[in-house]
Amino acid sequence: MPKNKGKGGKNRKRGKNEADDEKRELVFKEDGQEYAQVLRMLGNGRCEATCIDGNKRLCHIRGKMHKKVWIAAGDIILVGLRDYQDDKADVILKYMPDEARLLKAYGELPENTRLNEGINVIDEEDPEAGDDYIEFEDEDIDKI
Repeated sequence: MPKNKGKGGKNRKRGKNEADDEKRELVFKEDGQEYAQVLRMLGNGRCEATCIDGNKRLCHIRGKMHKKVWIAAGDIILVGLRDYQDDKADVILKYMPDEARLLKAYGELPENTRLNEGINVIDEEDPEAGDDYIEFEDEDIDKI
C-alpha cells in the first residue's frame, strides 16, 4: 500500500471555494477587453459567446478558472480580445448575477441584454411564444 505524501484527497480540493461567498470589487472592462454573454458551452474549456460589440467569438476559459468557476449558458463574462485572432477570445472573469445587474444599471451593458436567465427564455411582450399547450375537442380525442 503506497504512502500518502500529499496534503489530502479530493474532499480537500472540493472545499476550496469558500471565499467566493464574500463580496468582491466590481471589475470594469479595460482596453483590449469586452463584455460577453455565453451562448453555449463547447467542452474542452471552451465556450461560444456573443460580445457586446456584436461579434460571436470562440472563448477559451483560462486555466485559473478551469474546473473552479463554473460557466453556463446565459452568464455574463469578461473576455480578453486577441490582437492576432478577432474570432477568438479568452475568458478573464465570470460576473455573479448581482454584479451583472450592477453593470447593466451603470450602463456598461445594453438594456436589451438578458441577465443570467439562460438562452431559451420566453419574451414578456409575446406571451404565446412558449405556448406548447394544445387543446383538443372531445371528438378529436375519440378519433385518435
